[in-house]
Amino acid sequence: MKSVLTMYEKLKDLPFGKKLFTFMVCLNAPYFFSIKPKITKLKKNRCEVFIKKKRSVTNHIKTVHAIAMCNMAELSGGLMIEASLPKDKQWIPSGMTVQYLKKAETNLIAVSDGSNIDWNQTGTIIVPVEVKDVNDQIVFRADINMYVKERS
Repeated sequence: MKSVLTMYEKLKDLPFGKKLFTFMVCLNAPYFFSIKPKITKLKKNRCEVFIKKKRSVTNHIKTVHAIAMCNMAELSGGLMIEASLPKDKQWIPSGMTVQYLKKAETNLIAVSDGSNIDWNQTGTIIVPVEVKDVNDQIVFRADINMYVKERS
């Protein structure tokens, strides 16, 4: 089976390639369709996921719903760990701590950065994700606990 990073690299520069890649990821995990994401960057130690602020992801005060941002964070963090973890390891999310820092009133981008993570460890790895608005303001922060073990 091809790695998620290999698939992204093959598709990213094609017309509609990032859209096609995102669609394939959402087919594998259909719940992510609910936020209509676009994966805009994926490489070892980094993933960026964009969503438009539209009615389907807003709450009663017309800001992006907290759970939509949680979904963005989980998608970004999960893809980043999948692209970064050595092939002899596997992972599953085991928890998430979030902070809502500002009203999310614009389109958003979730950025997971794994450059400070030791990918050779097992046990719980904390994956940080920041969600920023179009003004580059952090509106949401998540620390996702990813349980990592050796593949059987």
